[in-house]
Amino acid sequence: MNNPEFFVTPGYGERQRKLFHYSQAVKVGRRVETSGQGGWDDDWHFPETLADEITQAFRNIERTLSSAGAKWEHVIAVNSYHVGFTEDVNRIMTEPFRQHMPNHAPILDSVRSCCSRRPQNARRDTGYGHPS
Repeated sequence: MNNPEFFVTPGYGERQRKLFHYSQAVKVGRRVETSGQGGWDDDWHFPETLADEITQAFRNIERTLSSAGAKWEHVIAVNSYHVGFTEDVNRIMTEPFRQHMPNHAPILDSVRSCCSRRPQNARRDTGYGHPS
């Protein structure tokens, strides 16, 4: 078995590692998994709109994948958790999926959650991929 390598996203990942002792990504062999990535910035601020939060979450996933040597083109599955899931979520998420993964469509599991640790955190995503 390959030894796991753990990665911390520069910025907010360092904060989370220090405060809560967890990493943003792990790589075992060629498989990369990310922890939940939300729409926060490096100072832990959240956008006002759901669309902006989703856009920022996709940026955070990209940064986290990059820290582990992966890219969106390697993503094969996305788990997405939403507080107050509405049809708007599907509509808003479609464009970033097409933008970041134009040559493939990963599997998606969207889950409606009853609550979040932070009220302004309406969604979180995790990604799984296999870089070359």
